[in-house]
Amino acid sequence: MTSQTTIDKTGPGDGTPAAPSDGTPGKGLRGHPWYTLITVAVGVMMVALDGTIVAIANPAIGDDLGASLSELQWITNAYFLALAVCLITAGKLGDRFGHRQTFLIGVVGFAAASGAIGLSDSIALVIVFRVFQGLFGALLMPAALGLLRATFPAEKLNMAIGIWGMVIGASTAGGPILGGVLVEHVNWQSVFFINVPVGVLAVALGAWILLDHRAENAPRSFDLLGIALLSAAMFCLVWALIKAPEWGWGDVQTWSFIIGSFAGFGAFAFWETKVREPLIPLALFRSVPLSAGVVLMVLMAIAFMGGLFFVTFYLQNVHGMSPIDAGLHLLPLTGMMIVGSPLAGVMITKVGPRIPLAGGMAFTALAMYGMSTLETDTGSAVMSLWFALLGLGLAPVMVGATEVIVGNAPLELSGVAGGLQQAAMQIGGSLGTAVLGAVMASKVDSDLEGNWAKAGLPPLTPEQAGQASEAVQVGVAPVAEGTPPEIATKITDVAHDTFISGMSMASLVAAGVAAVAVLVAFLTKRGENAEAGAGVGHI
Repeated sequence: MTSQTTIDKTGPGDGTPAAPSDGTPGKGLRGHPWYTLITVAVGVMMVALDGTIVAIANPAIGDDLGASLSELQWITNAYFLALAVCLITAGKLGDRFGHRQTFLIGVVGFAAASGAIGLSDSIALVIVFRVFQGLFGALLMPAALGLLRATFPAEKLNMAIGIWGMVIGASTAGGPILGGVLVEHVNWQSVFFINVPVGVLAVALGAWILLDHRAENAPRSFDLLGIALLSAAMFCLVWALIKAPEWGWGDVQTWSFIIGSFAGFGAFAFWETKVREPLIPLALFRSVPLSAGVVLMVLMAIAFMGGLFFVTFYLQNVHGMSPIDAGLHLLPLTGMMIVGSPLAGVMITKVGPRIPLAGGMAFTALAMYGMSTLETDTGSAVMSLWFALLGLGLAPVMVGATEVIVGNAPLELSGVAGGLQQAAMQIGGSLGTAVLGAVMASKVDSDLEGNWAKAGLPPLTPEQAGQASEAVQVGVAPVAEGTPPEIATKITDVAHDTFISGMSMASLVAAGVAAVAVLVAFLTKRGENAEAGAGVGHI
């Protein structure tokens, strides 16, 4: 595909040239690539943080607002559901109206919704505004990638995406640490209020620095039916993944939504061949590297998000760490992502994405295998080794898969490509948590009764066994109040040993998924359209 001219919609209008797009400082800040990166990183940081920071605040929210466990789960589910369903459509909005405007609206809406949550006096309002956070976050994320694609020249795009990935990784992993500090020393509302000043800063920087790059042949209409079909299909899929642990994988409700999602995706694909300006031109997927990049992002998220889900329970409930201590123990993971992402960008620029992606997924597979060997008494040094290796493996995948997806899409679809990248990660994370959660539940159910009997503990009724299994799946020992210390110790040992066996099995499955992703990585290659961005002049 040929490069398209980029039109600057926000220039001064007096013939003054905009800042050059070669990654070097110009006479002004507007449109400067590196300042653009700083600006979008500030906005993206809010969205990434809120994916994990809230988990630490949930107990305090429940105590203050009298929320049930299912209501607290919806604080997280509502956010991810809205985010996943709307990402691709939001990317299309950026392609149509400009990524600068879309980014700024997303930041303002996200910060406002965050402030509203902090002022809420009921759990219902918290959940409603979490939905709005997800909707505005969906506007913000693809627009950020679209701005980077349009601003940076091809030879520096990977470095920019590397730093962008570093911000996301560090924010995601750092969420529990920051959340623990804020909840412990301020209150749960501060977890949300912190987004308000960050949002103000991002808007101020965005209004001052960002240029609105639009492709000459950007879409001029909306595929409303396509949006409805895709949103319905995405909703059914993510809803099924969220509810599967509660309903069960064999339940008719679970499969009704899964089948409904497949039907929705099929109807969407058929409609996209008929409409003049489709939401996602299916020809986009004729690019094998782009399709492989999407699949790779899903597989990476399954292994990473699914595996990490149980690690937090392992650290807090088995090792008895506080949320802050658990977050600090994950610093090797965060640190390697911070260091590795920019380095991965440099490497991918020099040798292409194929080898770094394959190597990254191989390291991820090895790290997940190592995590399957963790025991109840494993020391911090061994844990840190596997966490660091996981961060080292994830860094090139976050950078490379993003560049493969966005770089292989034409400039006029950079927002849609950014939405695809983020949607693949969200779906992969939901799928990983659901599937690996099912593996964990199955292993615990099969081992708990035998381990319980071997310890010489009194038999459990079916109802007690079900309650005990649910507790053990998150590493909690089902010790009733008033239990003699000797019996309590036996129950705790059985619970932790059974949890470890389940986590080990889930980690091995995650390692297998990462190993499959190694093969997918060999189908990728450098973006064919990367130079359609900043390499052209501004009008």
